[in-house]
Formats: sequence, C-alpha cells, structure tokens
Amino acid sequence: MDLDAVRTFVAVAEAGQFQAAADDLGITQQGASKRVASLERELGVQLFARTARGVRLTVDGQALLPHARELLRAAERATAAVTPGRRALRIDVVSRRIAPSNVLHAFYQQHPDIELDVVALPNADAAAALAEIGAGTLDATFRSLRDSARKVPTGLRSLRVIDDRHELLVGPKHPLANAKSVTLAELTDHPIWMPGMSDPEPIGYYNDLATAFGLTIDTIGPMFGIEALLAELADSTQLATFAGEGSRYLWPESYDLRRIPVVNPTPVYPLSVIWRADNPHPVLANFLDYLQTRYRTTSSDDIWTPDWAR
Repeated sequence: MDLDAVRTFVAVAEAGQFQAAADDLGITQQGASKRVASLERELGVQLFARTARGVRLTVDGQALLPHARELLRAAERATAAVTPGRRALRIDVVSRRIAPSNVLHAFYQQHPDIELDVVALPNADAAAALAEIGAGTLDATFRSLRDSARKVPTGLRSLRVIDDRHELLVGPKHPLANAKSVTLAELTDHPIWMPGMSDPEPIGYYNDLATAFGLTIDTIGPMFGIEALLAELADSTQLATFAGEGSRYLWPESYDLRRIPVVNPTPVYPLSVIWRADNPHPVLANFLDYLQTRYRTTSSDDIWTPDWAR
C-alpha cells in the first residue's frame, strides 16, 4: 500500500477538503486527488463523497481511517528505529556485572533522555562481537583485543577506555582476609580460583598475569553461577578470586567477604571500546567523548598490563 496515498487520505479526511489537505502536504490539489483515487482503485471502494463544502467520508472511508492512522504511526516507528539519533543506541557490555556495564550506566545517568539497548552477547568471543559491529547489529562493544594485538578489522575503530583494577576477593577465614592491601608477590603462595572461563581473551590475559608474577590462577572447572562462587569463598580458608574494581557483586552480610586492593603494581584488565568508523549515531559520538574524558581522569602509572596492551 502506497504510504503517500494513505497519508493523503488521512489528511483529506481531517481537513474535509482536498485543497486544504494538499496545502498541508505541499502538493497540488490534483496530486492529492490522484493519490486518493489510486488508493480507492487499489481497495475497490469509494472513500469520499463530494459535498458542496468539500468531502466527507463514506462508510468504507470511516472504516479505513483508524487503520490508516495506525499504519502511518507504524511507518513512523519503523523509520525512527533505524534513524541515527532516534533509534536506541545498542551497546554490548559483555556482562551486566562488570566495568563496561557500570560505566555505561554512569553515562546514562548523565543523559537520562537517550534511548539505550544494553545487551550482553551470550557466549560471544571477541571475533564474534567484532563481526556484530561490522554487520551493524551492534553500535559498540568492549574487548581487550589480546588475540588481535589490539588491531581491529578494516572499517572498525578502537580506543582503550577502561583499566579495570584488580581486587582480591576472599572470605573471612582466608589468611589474607584482614590485609589492607596485597602485592602480587604476596599472592604467589595463594592460588586464585576463577572457574568457568571460556572466552580466549580473559583466559589469555590471566595466563599472562600468572606467568609474569609466578601466580597460580585456575580457570578450569564448571561455573555454577556467581552466587555459588561467593558462597564457597565465604566458607573457605584457601579460596580466593580476582574481582575487577568496576564489577558489582551482592552477597548476604553473613558472608563477610573482603575486597582487598592489589598494589605495587596494580594489575588491570585493559578494555577497548570498538565501533564502526562510519557509524553516524550522535549518541555514540557523545558516549565516546565521555569514555575518553573518563579515561584521562582515571588512568594512572601504578598499574601492570601485559606486553600486548602497552
């Protein structure tokens, strides 16, 4: 169905005159008449009856009018869904518990009027996420880019925007539970347990960290959910794990878990935002500016990253 014809039909019905409707639409009266006549031929009914003062809807016209209005509203919604600045900005935060999600939330709190579609791609490694960016199904994602030596495919852009500082997460029975801070050297005698990893990027990063400082970081084994992990930490005298400073976990007060800063140096998980170079979405541009400004104010020199991130 010709949307211009439907739009003209609605305009004539509301104005009661072809000339007035044509003026509103910026077309000639003859053009308006042709559009309505075309719609009548397509539907096989008469939509207007001529009167001395203009036109009035026939019974068929009255039946069509609410559906025609809904059709135009649907067309407007469809256009808005793909119009930069009007459709929602679609951002992959990897996990809703970690730093990218919290950074995006902080941006949204400053701009509550924007439309956001926050997603966490299920079982998507960096290559799959970058393919989504290239295909235009995502506006941006956050990855370390370890396996690509921080390079992205042609047409994409990347910018390091998050250095997520590590904290040691332990229960109250752990030997380090009362420490104000710990060094990586102090962790050589304390195995770090990080089960359930399947993405090559974080697995590779933690292998790099373990090799650089002689740590034991166990990423093997099933993950029964963060709640089960926290419960096991709370009761253990040996288990410890790393948590990013920008991650957010909730647990019962009775667990008495401790988040202890790792210092001298502080290892950080480096994350870059990746987007398509030709993406014109104005909210994306604002978000990238926000990320750059935030990174400049939060970055420091007392950190450790693997060679590929320097």
